[in-house]
Amino acid sequence: MSTESDLVELLQGVCPRVYPDVAPAGATNPYIVWQGLGGNTLRFLDNTPASLRHGYLQISVYSTTRAQSLALIRQAEDALCASGLFTAGPMGEPISTYEDDTKLFGSIQRFSVWGAR
Repeated sequence: MSTESDLVELLQGVCPRVYPDVAPAGATNPYIVWQGLGGNTLRFLDNTPASLRHGYLQISVYSTTRAQSLALIRQAEDALCASGLFTAGPMGEPISTYEDDTKLFGSIQRFSVWGAR
């Protein structure tokens, strides 16, 4: 499996609705959105890739209440950091937000993740 598919499966254990990049219009909440934010590319001097891939990920949780979005992002953090599928660490505490157009509260957190290529 890839890091991306492992990530989706892991996050679905926190919330069944997980989307890459953006949730579809009218998505039932709560839901989780994840985005890749780049990372460090590892290649050896002979230009062969390393067996691991590094990425920065942003995980966003949206819900009708701030308390629920914060509780779910904390669960996602715990699941990511405890996973044996990859090595993940938070890059700071969650950021709280409110989306006026959707009337949803969000909790956004970034992670550094090492996983299978």
